[in-house]
Amino acid sequence: MIRIFIADDQALVRQGIRALLQTDSEFVIAGEASSGSAAVVSVTRNAVDVLLLDVRMPDKNGIDVIRELAQKGELPPTLILTTFDDDASVIDGIRSGARGFLLKDASFEQLASAIRSLASGGTAFQPATAERLFSAAPARTSDAHELTGRETEVVRLMAGGFSNKEIAHALGTAEGTIKNHVSNVLAKLGARDRTRAVLRALERGLL
Repeated sequence: MIRIFIADDQALVRQGIRALLQTDSEFVIAGEASSGSAAVVSVTRNAVDVLLLDVRMPDKNGIDVIRELAQKGELPPTLILTTFDDDASVIDGIRSGARGFLLKDASFEQLASAIRSLASGGTAFQPATAERLFSAAPARTSDAHELTGRETEVVRLMAGGFSNKEIAHALGTAEGTIKNHVSNVLAKLGARDRTRAVLRALERGLL
């Protein structure tokens, strides 16, 4: 069972998400909140496997919630629910500790897949949206030498949630070669795993 907490200031959005999730016996609603402050209090008091978090909420926005929970050591795997004009907030959210983001017009299948990915320790970055968001991040050319052109392509696809096999297919090369590129990316960025590598590449303006 995956325990899900929904934080969104719009009652209809919460009700809609809850109704969809309750059609799948794998999902359990651990709680809901209509404000950032309420989300912080409730998440710390409940066992939460995945937090679905709106960016724009009264009194504390989604980024504030992420930062406060992270400071308390209480941040569960967090999926930001976003709209197309929330680019800067999404990037801030990922830098602060969110594990992925999803557009609010996503299908139930996309939402369910993202939740399962986060609950199992993965990430949830929609490839096309990730490319648009990350390419909008300000470049820091002083760090650009750390990754080769091909390694940058690989980390962009990692940010999109692609597996090594899918990256190999997209770039027309062998899966073993991609594994080597991923290892190099992790080493150069000083990251233990793919998620941290993507976040560090984003922080350094390499995406």
